[in-house]
Amino acid sequence: MKRYWLLFSQSVTVLLAVLFVVSTLKPQWLISAPRTLGDLGLQQAPVTSPFQRPAGSLSAAARAASPAVVSINTSQKKQPHHKGDPWFRFFNGPSEEPHQGGLGSGVIVSPAGYILTNHHVIEEADDIEVVLSDGRTAAAKVIGVDPDTDLALLQIQMANLPSIVLGNLENLQVGDVVLAIGNPFGVGQTVTSGIVSALGRNHLGINTFENFIQTDAAINPGNSGGALVDVDGHLMGINSAIYSRSGGSMGIGFAIPVSTAKSIMDSLLKEGKVTRGWLGLEPSELNAESAQAFGVPQNAQTGQLPKGVMVAGILQNGPAAKAGLKPGDVITQVATHPVANVAELLSQVAALQPGQVSVLQVLRGAQALQLTVTPGTRPLRRTAKDK
Repeated sequence: MKRYWLLFSQSVTVLLAVLFVVSTLKPQWLISAPRTLGDLGLQQAPVTSPFQRPAGSLSAAARAASPAVVSINTSQKKQPHHKGDPWFRFFNGPSEEPHQGGLGSGVIVSPAGYILTNHHVIEEADDIEVVLSDGRTAAAKVIGVDPDTDLALLQIQMANLPSIVLGNLENLQVGDVVLAIGNPFGVGQTVTSGIVSALGRNHLGINTFENFIQTDAAINPGNSGGALVDVDGHLMGINSAIYSRSGGSMGIGFAIPVSTAKSIMDSLLKEGKVTRGWLGLEPSELNAESAQAFGVPQNAQTGQLPKGVMVAGILQNGPAAKAGLKPGDVITQVATHPVANVAELLSQVAALQPGQVSVLQVLRGAQALQLTVTPGTRPLRRTAKDK
């Protein structure tokens, strides 16, 4: 019995010694590592299909529109003050002129390679490079520009081009969710979301003809010319400008409506330019002071001024002067369209067909007149390259 006890004691001693050595030198041999996240009590979300997103996700709209939004890189030759000076070339020889670059965005609107962007993005460019979302690049040709609405139409030659679906502006309402897609600060294609804050914004002093969509979707430098799309990924506007004191987004951005962009694009494709009617007058908002100065009566019952636009000046021998308009006249209607402010007057006059007689309804003091006018062609606004 004593022998068995001695054998048992020695075995236990050896096992304890082995356990001590292993626990000191190789402790991992004694601990079983968890094989799955479940062994640690963690839970892994299941992988979902990209076409089955959670309610409220805007990924479908971004996925539909993003391939048609491009980055635009521009370069121009810097024009030094001594350019063309023969004495400078004589003493210094020919010199290399450094290039300046610019960055913006654009939207492919046709598989034929037509791209809408802002005029200010490509205004002074000598070379324009378009970078697609898939990394392909191509040199762009300028089809036409319209500085008065800050739009430009480019074209690239490339196969298998994606194109965006043009939306219907009549379906857009204040409060609708929209996405702004572009290349802000050159970081790469970026999608931001917000709502439509207002429609028909004008009197901003940005363009000659203004009818902006206002949004709080973040728009930053480099987004100019990019797409503003609805929740279906349809193009609603071309991002154009922001209100900012810092240079970055402050929640007030402006986009040119798709209806305006389409109209300008059609004109540029047909004629290479945009032809608008022109009367040769200087309009001014009608107020109490100007109305009193020119004897424009107020409504006897409401005390309100008539709706219309005051003529502040007339171009000598222009269409307005030939029609008999005078400073102080108040234009209340162009053709069949009433006008209540300067923006409406400019839009309605621009819509007139040059050379075709039209009718103006005018107040001269208390007298109502109907004048016939033959609009001319609005002079093209001079760009930086024309100066």
